Amino acid sequence: MKSVVASIAIAAGVITAPVAALAEGHESLNYVLVSHAPDSDSWWNTIKNGIALGGEQMGVTVEYRNPPTGDLADMARIIEQAAASGPDGIITTLADFDVLSGPIRDAVASGVDVIIINSGTPEQAREVGALMYVGQPEYDAGYAAGLRAKSDGVGSFLCVNHYISSPSSTERCQGFADGLGVELGNQMIDSGQDPAEIKNRVLAYLNSNPDTDAVLTLGPTSADPTILALEENGMAGDIYFGTFDLGTEIVKAIQADVIKWGIDQQPFLQAYLPVIVLANYHRFGVLPGNNINSGPGFVTKDALEMVEKFAGEYR
Repeated sequence: MKSVVASIAIAAGVITAPVAALAEGHESLNYVLVSHAPDSDSWWNTIKNGIALGGEQMGVTVEYRNPPTGDLADMARIIEQAAASGPDGIITTLADFDVLSGPIRDAVASGVDVIIINSGTPEQAREVGALMYVGQPEYDAGYAAGLRAKSDGVGSFLCVNHYISSPSSTERCQGFADGLGVELGNQMIDSGQDPAEIKNRVLAYLNSNPDTDAVLTLGPTSADPTILALEENGMAGDIYFGTFDLGTEIVKAIQADVIKWGIDQQPFLQAYLPVIVLANYHRFGVLPGNNINSGPGFVTKDALEMVEKFAGEYR
């Protein structure tokens, strides 16, 4: 199972799952997952693995689509195109309500069932007519992280925002600042997504602000170059470092006491559960009575065994 799912996840395009025994006798169902992620963001491989396994187990066809550069206007067009293709359901992120709510509402109005995952809020999901929301409330997760850091003595920080055009990314930084009880201000930087540029901008900020207590990154895209930056300037293991999301290098850094904790929003569940929910809804008319919070959970060095085993694949 593992090798089959992993190979499916890396390949782009349609993922056609074999019909599972549970699904025998049921009509074919087709689902499309649309994300806001650029092709360069490896964190989303776990999302691809989630829909692949869900599709295989439920005997449905699932497809992953995304804007190659992460452009949200491009994503809006992808949602429109997906809806026009007549799928039974669309699973989509809601990275920017102003840009994406219109196409999502149109999809719902055309008769396509929608589940919102990963970004946006349960309230926004309800507003666009989605069946439910599966994800991590980003501001709340940032706030919880800020409270944790405050109890550890942190008073100032650098938030390395690699996807500043997504409001949910800024919510993470803002929540952290509010948890600390400080102004966000210029403690959040637009790092871009180029690893070399991220590293240089982190080094420049810390050089100009040597009294910074902590660093917060928003995922592997910003965490991995930040690890390299801290190794270069000699601050690795000395400065308080927390991150959202998990990945291979993040897990290694937690193990090495460079990163204190990672916030796990369990992206596997964000992709896997909507496929299961939609298939059962369309076949049997059953639907959970509430939204599903997939996170936040704090992963520390003491709880790494399963995470380390499946980092970048299912965790």
